[in-house]
Amino acid sequence: MTVLALPAALLLGLGLYWFQPWKLWQDATVNESLPAAAPAASPPPATAPSATQAAPATPRTLAQGTLISHEHDTTGTVKLIRLPDGSHTLRLENLDTSNGPDLRVWLTDAPVKEGTAGWRVFDDGKYVSLGKLKGNKGDQNYALPADVNPSDYGSVTIWCDRFDVSFGAAALTTV
Repeated sequence: MTVLALPAALLLGLGLYWFQPWKLWQDATVNESLPAAAPAASPPPATAPSATQAAPATPRTLAQGTLISHEHDTTGTVKLIRLPDGSHTLRLENLDTSNGPDLRVWLTDAPVKEGTAGWRVFDDGKYVSLGKLKGNKGDQNYALPADVNPSDYGSVTIWCDRFDVSFGAAALTTV
């Protein structure tokens, strides 16, 4: 009996580590504001700005899309935003998905397909991981690396790296 108990306990421990089923009942909510780019270093003006000077640039949405469900029910909006300093941020708004092990936010060149046909397509082509999903609910920002050209990518996925499956994805449409 003890001979079987030890391997069974080991297998149970490995299974729990791998699947992390408790995450199905845990929510992590993140509510970040849109980042403000740091202004370029310059000396302060000697006089007050005149009415003819241009107003400071504001963040601009370049593309956006609506998340569809894949492996897990997923809703929310994705926006690709250019900040005043020229950097880019991917913003998830009103995200609502399941929690899971090793979830990532990927910018990809794969087409978004509905149903099970779309679950595993995102690692077939070009993609950039923007980091771990900060929370499975709320509003959150992911900075694009400076060497990434956002126009090379047309979709976003919430990707489970552990099981190579998309929880949900959105096609990006130019605004």
